[in-house]
Amino acid sequence: MGIKYILGAILLSAVITFVLRALPFVIFNGKNKLPDRVAALGKLLPSAIMAVLIVYCFKGIIKEPVSEGVPAVIAAAVVALTYKWKHNTLISILGGTVCYMVLLRLM
Repeated sequence: MGIKYILGAILLSAVITFVLRALPFVIFNGKNKLPDRVAALGKLLPSAIMAVLIVYCFKGIIKEPVSEGVPAVIAAAVVALTYKWKHNTLISILGGTVCYMVLLRLM
């Protein structure tokens, strides 16, 4: 594979990604009303995605309860507590990630 082929593939992927992300804004630019099903999905999906992410984060607890489970539970508690304290998602995610990485190295 040549460099032109690789750059072409990257460019094509970037264009397709941009078009797919811009398409809803072009279709529903304020003139067209959002269909009821799409509006309902907009309210439902963020919670569903968070639930899937939580399940994914805790999937290793059963196999390795001490080496993976304890750090994951403590880091999740740090995320919840820092969000409750500061109401800042970025600080919560950063704090939980740092806590998890430190605990993984210690355990």
